[in-house]
Amino acid sequence: MSNPVRLDRGLPTITESNRTFERARGLIPAGTQTLAKGPQQHVRGVAPKYLQRGKGARVWDVDGNEYVDLTMAVGPLVLGYGYPAVDEAVRAQLEEGVVFSLMHPLEVEVAELIRDVVPCAEMVRYSKTGADVCSAAIRVARAVTGRSKVLCCGYHGWHDWYIAVTDRTTGIPAVARELTYTVDYNDIAGLAASIDDQTACVILEPTTFVAPAPGYLQAVKELCEKHGALLIFDEMWTGFRMAVGGAQQYFGVTPHLATFSKAVANGMPLGVLTGMAEFMKVLEKDVFFFTTFGGEALSLAAARATIEVLRAHDVPAALARSGARLREGYNAITAELDMPYTRCVGFDCRTMITFQQDNEQQPLHMKTLLQQEMLRHGVLWSGFHNMSFSHTEADVSHVLAAYKQALPVLRDAVARGDVASRLKGEPIEPVFRRTTNFNTKPRT
Repeated sequence: MSNPVRLDRGLPTITESNRTFERARGLIPAGTQTLAKGPQQHVRGVAPKYLQRGKGARVWDVDGNEYVDLTMAVGPLVLGYGYPAVDEAVRAQLEEGVVFSLMHPLEVEVAELIRDVVPCAEMVRYSKTGADVCSAAIRVARAVTGRSKVLCCGYHGWHDWYIAVTDRTTGIPAVARELTYTVDYNDIAGLAASIDDQTACVILEPTTFVAPAPGYLQAVKELCEKHGALLIFDEMWTGFRMAVGGAQQYFGVTPHLATFSKAVANGMPLGVLTGMAEFMKVLEKDVFFFTTFGGEALSLAAARATIEVLRAHDVPAALARSGARLREGYNAITAELDMPYTRCVGFDCRTMITFQQDNEQQPLHMKTLLQQEMLRHGVLWSGFHNMSFSHTEADVSHVLAAYKQALPVLRDAVARGDVASRLKGEPIEPVFRRTTNFNTKPRT
């Protein structure tokens, strides 16, 4: 039985979610395939654990509770759940086949579309995940330069070369930990002190929730070229969202290589490595990066349809309009309530709610309490506004109305110093920390 979205609905009944999760215990490590979707990132004992279906910007959990979704599958659903043009393209391709014994024309057609919209995309290679294509970009850079060391800035997936700089290094050879170093965003002096003639590449998210300082991205590119290193933009979040051509189009700085996933196929699994032909050509013979499912046709059909919709309807502009309403609305409410310890920040297409410690009140506890209270009002919320083309004005209005109900609860709890005691379940856990080779010059 469906439990529709409404204010003051109360905390959801999650009997079936809990029953399903009990089946997962001892069977699925950590209970989830995607950490951001798992119970560790939601108030355990209160939040639903499993979703059954979605349509537009709404989802229904396995217990029949309906929510306005602000997570949108952790980013891929730039158009929304069940977007007709994409679903029709997938269904039509399913009638003809999924994978084949030879190549499929969609491999060329989608590559041409990507070349037309992404500034650096002179050549294109597909895989299935963002981590895959980021690792492929690193391999290309190492092959082109004949060097091994990497400077990174952001989150780049689960593979050895990147996770070596976090506190989750078990199983990673020690040698991998000596090859990757991290630098601070917007710190061009720090990058200048770290990059040298042993650096193969700098890979960074061109922006997350902080705008690049004037000239920063161009300065990063110039430092790379000065030292003979490649610049790689990890555009998992910015690609096809900030602009159809990604952050490189938005900011007017073209990297040597760029990686994409998430929004490119509106939920179908597809990772894309793009770059200038002089570098990508090493993939023809020197560098091996081929996969059985690289040319899987359902995802490519979805990508073709998605890119066509993004271009025809100027979807990035629509995302920015909806996101601006939420960002400005949230900040107006917190200003009125005198809550300087929480703000909504970021570019309008994707914003984040931040929390600063207030006396003894921990930011993760504040986030958990606000998540809990948003669930009372039918909003599935993980601290982000991942906007989609399907979020309607009514959806945005409901979320703002929910904030007007939930934020006073947080304000009162902070004032009384009892945030943790108001939680009806266990608080959100941190994902991981960067610990190794942070902001240090690579050793020769």
